[in-house]
Amino acid sequence: MKRPTRRSVTVGALVVVAVLLASVVVVASGAGGQTLVVADADSGEPMLEVPVDDGDEVTLAYTHSVEKTPVEDVYVVDGSELRMVRMVFSSHGAGLPAAESMERTDDGLVVTRNETYEELPVVPGSIAGHELVIDGERYDLVERSDGPVVVSIDDRLFAGPLLTESSTGTDSVPRTDTILH
Repeated sequence: MKRPTRRSVTVGALVVVAVLLASVVVVASGAGGQTLVVADADSGEPMLEVPVDDGDEVTLAYTHSVEKTPVEDVYVVDGSELRMVRMVFSSHGAGLPAAESMERTDDGLVVTRNETYEELPVVPGSIAGHELVIDGERYDLVERSDGPVVVSIDDRLFAGPLLTESSTGTDSVPRTDTILH
């Protein structure tokens, strides 16, 4: 049996190092991650980008314009789509489900849904006070936009700084978060 030469050992070590480096780059780039994007409906200009994973809940929370009661449309990230799983509200009003099967819970009336959207159009309004809630963080869509927006899931994850601004923070200065999974 022949002993490995110094050259073959060096080449083998370099191959192992290259494979390890490639693995680190793939993991650090967030392969498999997604980004929730809120963009201006007319220009397509992104206003908000938040990293999300399959199964994460995204809630569109607003006040019903007539009933003046809270409404929550709850979606789940499903690949590159948002799947609406339920709507929660406390009273019947214009545009809210009335003839559908619903369950009364401590949170209110709950209608179960299973509808998918590649893009979710929203017209943020000051009366409704539209907000997105992602992983407990609230994002004020009225404050961020001056017209219709589109919410979608992009199959990429930012590995650098993102400008995000939460409406729950004590200051209104955007903060820079480094997003790494």
